[in-house]
Amino acid sequence: MTDHHHDHGRLLVACAEGDQGALQTLYQLEGACLLGVVQRIVHDRAVAEDIIHDAFVNIWTRSHTFDAGRGSGRTWMFSVARHLALNHVRRQGREVTVNDDHAERLEAERSLDAGTAMEDTFDWQGRGDLDRCLSALEPERRNCLFHAYVDGYSHSEIAERLDRPLGTVKAWIKRSLHTLRECLS
Repeated sequence: MTDHHHDHGRLLVACAEGDQGALQTLYQLEGACLLGVVQRIVHDRAVAEDIIHDAFVNIWTRSHTFDAGRGSGRTWMFSVARHLALNHVRRQGREVTVNDDHAERLEAERSLDAGTAMEDTFDWQGRGDLDRCLSALEPERRNCLFHAYVDGYSHSEIAERLDRPLGTVKAWIKRSLHTLRECLS
């Protein structure tokens, strides 16, 4: 279980100074959670494990670039892993050939997803400030944020998934991020 009381920023500074124990502590604290996030993006556990390995190599070699003035150490680590996962997905391309039966099943799932768009599709609730601020958002807007930042979907993919206009999804995400910034400051 992740211990949010550790100072990830301090551990990243220690990594930049060559402290391998700090990297091991970061891995123990966040490895499983990072794996879960990456696996949601790439939909393949083996690939996700490879990406997490690369993420921790990057965390080790780029820890000197961490700037506490721009955000928390934990957020920086998740950003490193998320970017690697998204780059993998982009490299793989998005075209999939499906037969008619599979296409019908996908369309049925999409219809169900659109019908439940007002409900939370993520189990996210916790006890921190971010969770308090997220709970203040409407479920559909909160889901847009999670689809963008957890699943790694583009705005157009979210609009298609939720059966909403692209401009609406972009506005919801922009306003929701602004609301979160205000709530957290």
